[in-house]
Amino acid sequence: MITILYIYKDKDTFRVKRSLETLTQQTDKRFQVLFVDYGSSSSFQQELTTTIQAFDFVSYHYSYHCHQPWSRAKAINIGLQKVETPFVFIADIDMLFREDFVAKLHQLKDVSKTIYFKVGFLNQKESLIVKPFNEYTIQHESIEGAKGLSLFPLQALKEVNGFDEFLHLWGAEDEDIHSRLQNNGLTEVFYNSELLMLHQWHLTYRNAEQNTLTKELRISNITRINQAHLQFNKQQHKSIVNDINWGKSLSKDDYEKLAQAAISISLSTKKEVIDHFLFCQLKQFETGVLAVTISVEMEGNLFKNSIKKLLNKSVPQFYSLKEVNDMLLLHIISFYRNYNYIYNVSNDLKSIQFKIKK
Repeated sequence: MITILYIYKDKDTFRVKRSLETLTQQTDKRFQVLFVDYGSSSSFQQELTTTIQAFDFVSYHYSYHCHQPWSRAKAINIGLQKVETPFVFIADIDMLFREDFVAKLHQLKDVSKTIYFKVGFLNQKESLIVKPFNEYTIQHESIEGAKGLSLFPLQALKEVNGFDEFLHLWGAEDEDIHSRLQNNGLTEVFYNSELLMLHQWHLTYRNAEQNTLTKELRISNITRINQAHLQFNKQQHKSIVNDINWGKSLSKDDYEKLAQAAISISLSTKKEVIDHFLFCQLKQFETGVLAVTISVEMEGNLFKNSIKKLLNKSVPQFYSLKEVNDMLLLHIISFYRNYNYIYNVSNDLKSIQFKIKK
């Protein structure tokens, strides 16, 4: 058996259904599917569970990483801790599989190799059409550097403590895991002699990334930061990166602990206030739940400061809330990603609420 691992959070389930339908058509039935839901909202969770109920080869796991930034690496690692088959294929809800795809996986599997596959991309219009695999018109094909759809020996992944959990939002995790597995003695293979998968169209993270504050959790230039981290791991010839807590799932009980009585603090966006919180106050908080609200300066105070500036008086320096968002999220990812926490931007985009349990 081979486990096909999907990871998911708040996505449209039309693509999920179509992907799973192509697995029902496989000529080789020696596979099982594990779906890891990385903290979807209740509406998306309900929609997903309703969708996958029609497929008896699918098992489902929900991790309460609610109100946290997306991490494909962490979601995959949660799945890896639950996989029991010797080989695992890291899938994507966008994939449509050729009917002999699983048979080909069994033919290619090798404990000494990591294998990634060429993918054909469909345009938006073609993605909405249901027809036989070989009749689709392909817009373009993936190149050698695209390593997201890969077959791995499970034990090899566990030996390097899985995917690098520093990596959040978008980019670098696939190239990184292949690089570190090579450092640990495995051979990398790009299987491009035929097309076994098609990619359904959707808006990409790069196209959606914005330099303004949004409700959806984002960090400016995160793709470049992730690429810098990838290069660092390569330069250091890293094989193991995470600690022993890698692949940790959060339970409902973990999540509900954040609702316990908390020490609450309110902060402005003054530069010295935010810098002190990040590099001193947060670190020194030792036990319990800390609830932090960071709000933009009130308009009256901003007016007073503008008058002071005109009079050449000393004026406080402020970060924008977007700058605070980027600094705080990157700080959490770097130093507190294994803690239980939630992070929200208010609907009016004028405050950030952050809770963490230590």
